Amino acid sequence: MKRYCLALDLQDDPELINGYDDWHQKVWPEIIESIRSSGIVDMKIYRISNRLFMVMEVNDSFSFEAKEKSDNTNAKVQEWEKLMWNFQKPLPFAKPGEKWVLLTEIFSLK
Repeated sequence: MKRYCLALDLQDDPELINGYDDWHQKVWPEIIESIRSSGIVDMKIYRISNRLFMVMEVNDSFSFEAKEKSDNTNAKVQEWEKLMWNFQKPLPFAKPGEKWVLLTEIFSLK
């Protein structure tokens, strides 16, 4: 099992932030299936103000490349991503076209 942590910003607008939170209380079943079938065992998203942090626990079959390829050919995932992009904005230091940015672990208590 491996853990990945990623970050992304939301538009700095209270109505949009509330809307994003609301959508994540009713994620479409096709999106949940896409997440699970990619090898993601657990996923959590945390928010402070307009900054999001995602924590993913993945099995050995997971790869970012395979997930991206699968997502790009899944019409429902593309519809969801387009909808979510109304609420999201890239981090100031994100590369062009990059949404969620992978965090680097700098400390572990273990």
